[in-house]
Amino acid sequence: MSDAEVLWTPSPDRVESARITAFQRTVRDTRGLDLPTYADLWHWSVTDLEAFWGSIWEHFGIRASTPYTAVLGRREMPGAQWFPGATLNYAEHALARAGDGPALIFTREDGLARQLSFTELRAAVGAAAAGLRRLGVRRGDRVAALLPNAPEAIVAFLATASLGATWSSCSPDFGPQAVAERFTQIEPTVFLAVDGYRYNGKGFDIRPTVATLQAQLPRLRATVLISYLDPEAALPDTVSWAELLATPAEPSFEPVPADHPLWILYSSGTTGLPKAIVQGHAGILTEHLKALALHMDLGPGDRFFWFTTTGWMMWNFLVSGLTVGATLVLFDGSPAYPDLDALWELAERHGITCFGASAPYLMSCRTAGLRPGTAHDLSALRTVGSTGAPLPPKGFRYVYDAVGADLLLASVSGGTDVCTAFAGGVPTLPVYAGEIQCRMLGAKIEAYDPTGQPVVDEVGELVLTEPMPSMPVSFWNDPDGAKLRAAYFEDFPGVWRHGDWVRITPRGTLVITGRSDSTLNRGGVRMGTSEFYSVVEDLPEVLDSLVIDTGSGADNGALLLFVVLAEDTGLDGELDRRIRTTIRGALSPRHVPDRIVPVAAVPHTLNGKKCEIPVKRILAGLPAEQAVALDALQNPAALEPYLTMAAELSR
Repeated sequence: MSDAEVLWTPSPDRVESARITAFQRTVRDTRGLDLPTYADLWHWSVTDLEAFWGSIWEHFGIRASTPYTAVLGRREMPGAQWFPGATLNYAEHALARAGDGPALIFTREDGLARQLSFTELRAAVGAAAAGLRRLGVRRGDRVAALLPNAPEAIVAFLATASLGATWSSCSPDFGPQAVAERFTQIEPTVFLAVDGYRYNGKGFDIRPTVATLQAQLPRLRATVLISYLDPEAALPDTVSWAELLATPAEPSFEPVPADHPLWILYSSGTTGLPKAIVQGHAGILTEHLKALALHMDLGPGDRFFWFTTTGWMMWNFLVSGLTVGATLVLFDGSPAYPDLDALWELAERHGITCFGASAPYLMSCRTAGLRPGTAHDLSALRTVGSTGAPLPPKGFRYVYDAVGADLLLASVSGGTDVCTAFAGGVPTLPVYAGEIQCRMLGAKIEAYDPTGQPVVDEVGELVLTEPMPSMPVSFWNDPDGAKLRAAYFEDFPGVWRHGDWVRITPRGTLVITGRSDSTLNRGGVRMGTSEFYSVVEDLPEVLDSLVIDTGSGADNGALLLFVVLAEDTGLDGELDRRIRTTIRGALSPRHVPDRIVPVAAVPHTLNGKKCEIPVKRILAGLPAEQAVALDALQNPAALEPYLTMAAELSR
């Protein structure tokens, strides 16, 4: 085991006041279990699933109209059945808090700002639910939304959930094909959309996209248009937001079965039609209460921020902050407008206590030399969250050096598939450079070798050998579950294979080393791509990179490294040699690339992930339209150099 650097150790006061410590006391007092360490608590949570998840319901006072007959009716995967017999409603728990304190604090990149108190949020949800009823929305219907991370989106979602209808959202910067590929699958009854959005100082009118989508959704009864870019914006055959909320009403909550569809999320859709992932009321509520309160240490009085759009699962996770009584801080726009300091200024202005962003954002702040802890009063900040990609050790050190020395840095890893993290932070354990603190409670993570045997301190497939409540209820339009089984259970029957490489250390920390389907296999030595990027992008001349292994198994093929270089930097012989020498010393001689190719940009998905598999397919000769859905990319033009290289390789 490597002697990783300890960057933070919680004080005795922090441990004592942590919500997970209170939970341990509850378990001791109500169940007679003395579980003094996190390792003890985790082991109990993954071996006695019924007792653990039942204690979550009890500890957080989950309200059910009818009680469950068992915590876990069926345990096998796929097909685990959680809380059978229970009826409840997620929205009731999100709206449990009342009063004049702020529930939502919203800022747009151009300075537009609004606040809603808990009482005002509840009133808006009641009015919106009444409006949706007038438009014909009933239990089981789908409501689709093309909305930004603004209060209207949260109001509309909670109104939808309160009726027992099912929510699904995309960000307005998605291209029309990407939105159509998602919403046409689920056949919504009502469609909510904005007239446009702002990003990086510019306004974008999306009414033509809205009109196109209206024509592609045959079961649509109504479209609600929110004038977000232009107060006077209009579109034929639409209802205004003001009309939707015209009739005041107290919210009521339709009791639905535990596994009733709450929302539908989507896989990235870069290499095929996006998977429509259905998650249920009870599973999401239970998992998010655990993750937000016990792991992120959030509760009343906290101000919870995560930079996200409505097209990423982190928006859904952020909204669940309401279930623990936290205030949500919402931001819509570019995180780099007018500069990268904008989000840190937001943290100071609103006293954010938990600040979440992507690992690439934190690394961009490091590259830009930002020192937020010096430039801003971040005295309220207790937790920094990071996800979207592995955060390398230098990113960990940057946070403690430039943001704050006494912070919980919660690097988390999970996915849209479960709308939570499998591995993440906890306020009672130390933080080691480059390592995720723990396997989350209730997440039976193992690292499997190719034969399906668990390994420790070795890189293996990240699997879950026990079910979790927020695992998909189903995929939409997958009546026999064949697509669901193919997605997670083909390699190891009865075991969830997530598709990441992970190393679990003897002390219980984790290192995610990249996607297992884009592994670098050089002469039998496997390595995750994140390890490669951590080394290459530490060079000041390299702003971004993409590594592709064109071979497989015994066929080594070529190892190609594409680099985005700093301004006024060229790939001369000296830099080429330095990149190769750095890789040879930090990784291995086998991982020195065969070619280093400068490019203008690396293609990224709409959620910021590098497009390793689509590029690998393009270089293998697959036409671009078959290798990747262009509307699922942030920057489709970035594919050009790879298409050019593919043409050269085919000659």
